[in-house]
Amino acid sequence: MNLLLDTCVLLWWLDDPGLLSEQASTAIKDADNQITVSVVSAWEIAIKKALGKLSSPDNLKEVIADAEFELMPIDYEHAWQVKDLPPHHRDPFDRLLVSQATIEELTLVTRDSWLNAYNVPILEA
Repeated sequence: MNLLLDTCVLLWWLDDPGLLSEQASTAIKDADNQITVSVVSAWEIAIKKALGKLSSPDNLKEVIADAEFELMPIDYEHAWQVKDLPPHHRDPFDRLLVSQATIEELTLVTRDSWLNAYNVPILEA
């Protein structure tokens, strides 16, 4: 299975994996699964960290690499696809993650119930 972790799932995995569902935790640990983290999450974390709303490792890129997660850039198609998404959710970070999951055919790992409204595979975190 090819998984895309949303920002909260990434932070929980790094800080307290016990916050994740057993199914999500097992899927992330499974060596047969490709685990992807989008730079969208790095962008969101950087903004919220600068505002003092959360803490995260200063070496986040290295921590992601050490976890053996793939880092996915944002490309034009990912950004442009957002225009075709129904307005179920207003969060620009989540909308871009949905777009990436759709285009790259990834299962989005999230606990955000709003994202179930989109036509993208979800693994409940």
